[in-house]
Amino acid sequence: MEYTSFGRTGLRVSQLVLGAMTFGEQGGVGAPIEECRRILDAYAEAGGNVVDTAINYRGGASEEILGELLAGRRDRFVVASKYTVSRDPGDPNGGGNHRKNLRLSLETSLRRLRTDHLDVYWVHIWDRHTPIEETMRALDDAVSAGQVLYVGVSDAPAWVVARANTLAEWRGWSPFAGLQVPYSLVKRDAERELLPMAEALGMTVTAWSPLGGGVLSGKYNAGPAEGAARLNGQTISDADLGVAKVVGEVAAELGVTPAQVALAWVRRRPGVLPMIGARTVEQVRDNLDSLQVTLPAEAVTRLEAATGFSPGFPADFIEQTGPWVLGAAAL
Repeated sequence: MEYTSFGRTGLRVSQLVLGAMTFGEQGGVGAPIEECRRILDAYAEAGGNVVDTAINYRGGASEEILGELLAGRRDRFVVASKYTVSRDPGDPNGGGNHRKNLRLSLETSLRRLRTDHLDVYWVHIWDRHTPIEETMRALDDAVSAGQVLYVGVSDAPAWVVARANTLAEWRGWSPFAGLQVPYSLVKRDAERELLPMAEALGMTVTAWSPLGGGVLSGKYNAGPAEGAARLNGQTISDADLGVAKVVGEVAAELGVTPAQVALAWVRRRPGVLPMIGARTVEQVRDNLDSLQVTLPAEAVTRLEAATGFSPGFPADFIEQTGPWVLGAAAL
């Protein structure tokens, strides 16, 4: 396992992030606590040091289980949690990114995780009703109080994140050091605005659902002919099945698993750390082995061609008009 800086900070984080959304059996299929212990131990033994959870995962059980499993070794990990999702659907102030919910959510997470601080605190989802100035100032107050060391943002438009960090820079507040987005071979939307923004602002990206919600795990590699295949009650598109088929072909040629190919593709982008979420220790060990996979250039070309992805406007237009705009200076 190698390590990199978390954004423009001195915090060192591992190449793979362990997602704890599967910790607990509440609200659907998940992992019981003893399996969670084996998962965390296997991850730590491989050198992983970042564990990501949220106040709402498994109705709070994820944080509670993680707090128990980290007892006696909490300081060896970079512990991250998120807030935004409602603590109480009947309370109009029970959710959102405003100061009140931040304070109450943070207190709840610290109590469940049995710690006096979070290493990274994420804004989970953009709340269009709360001014970004309020959120950034409230986060900075939590940092000043020592309850949070670094802050990040998940699932928000690029313009919101850029504005937030510009405000933080001007006013001397703690900026977002990390960005969390869905990113995989079947979900490349982040390449349009979010990933270029993160690179420009020096933010580390943690990619959730790098296996496309399981589509790229190897279970659906039969291709478009299996268009009726379903995942979590939803029909998988022929386009996604076609990508999964190519992932399976590349995996067979390299002698690795499809999941390892999918994770290696995400990891090859600078500044992007895949988040692995497993329900069994066997799954997490398979994911960890992706660190040994290097994709040949030809394989990368085939994988990306299978997605049929285009950045769209304005990226495509700017690229096409480069010679016209810049003349001899165009690259």
